[in-house]
Amino acid sequence: MTGTSFPMTIADLRRQNLILFEAISGSRAYGTNLPHSDTDLKGVFILPENQFFGLDYVSQVANETNDEVFYELRRFVELLLKNNPTVLELLGTPANCVIYKHPLFEQFKAADFLSKLCRQSFAEYAVAQIRKAKGLNKKINHPEPPARKSVLDFCYVTVGAGAQPVAAWLDRHGYEAAQCGLANVPHLTDLYALFVDATPPRIHGYRGLLRDAETSQDVLLSAVPKGEEPVAYLSFNRNGYSVYCRAFREYWEWVEKRNAERYQNTVQHGKNYDAKNMLHVFRLLQMAEEIAETRQLNVHRPNREFLLQIRRGEFEYEELVAEAEKLVERVESAFAHSPLPDAPDKAAAEKLLIRVRQAFYQSG
Repeated sequence: MTGTSFPMTIADLRRQNLILFEAISGSRAYGTNLPHSDTDLKGVFILPENQFFGLDYVSQVANETNDEVFYELRRFVELLLKNNPTVLELLGTPANCVIYKHPLFEQFKAADFLSKLCRQSFAEYAVAQIRKAKGLNKKINHPEPPARKSVLDFCYVTVGAGAQPVAAWLDRHGYEAAQCGLANVPHLTDLYALFVDATPPRIHGYRGLLRDAETSQDVLLSAVPKGEEPVAYLSFNRNGYSVYCRAFREYWEWVEKRNAERYQNTVQHGKNYDAKNMLHVFRLLQMAEEIAETRQLNVHRPNREFLLQIRRGEFEYEELVAEAEKLVERVESAFAHSPLPDAPDKAAAEKLLIRVRQAFYQSG
């Protein structure tokens, strides 16, 4: 729930008869549900008149798991004007999934809101899902080892016309990192003069290469006596280290937060992609193409078996991505030639919003 300083629950909506529309959504509406599928609910409600005109506007109400969500009428219309897929789909809910529809809600028709914005809201969301699927594929096939790399793993020492990893260079010369000292090379970013206290006692007191191998985010500089000659130069691939750190963090955050059931499904079918995610890619793209070509919103999918084949992991990952990318091109072409308006009629939507709200309040 958002936009309020006091709690409002779905039970409150039911008790006060504030619901305009309630329906089963998600896989059961699409026709892609399985026996164990959850039952998601979506709906539209209207605030009591005195609360609407007060300071505490409530834009939506949801349960703790967010699988039951109700949008306040104004928020519902705002999202319709953006051609938000989740909200638009409510207007195409199959009759057998409609739990309740207030007579006033009959005035909301999908055809009055479909526009070329669907190219962005449906197709671009699907493209984002493709990128997400690619990211998952990469995470599964290229997992990050639990031991985090050190800054030194991204440091190289000049050797003739080439370079060598610093650990290999130290081993080759029989040096320890603690014997070494680094100094900035003027005008050259992330390049350091490398000095070594080669024989005991270590009179120069160099500080080593890192403050701490596990926690350091940068190399460590030392005070170098004037006149000392560097034995080599060390380059720190700072950008590579930053990219690695981000990938490492994202991977282990993903491991921590991933949906265990969906991940096991991904592992079990052996194709290394989130099958449910890819199902929605095709569903959204196919719906978008239909909207552009027929000006119809078909929530219940006619190709249930094909979509379930995707969910079961019966296709190769590369095959699905290639087909999805072809479908994206078809969608782009369909919208380029579609007679749909560029955007829904905002003035007409506002009049409808006012008319329905006034009628509801007057009836109460």
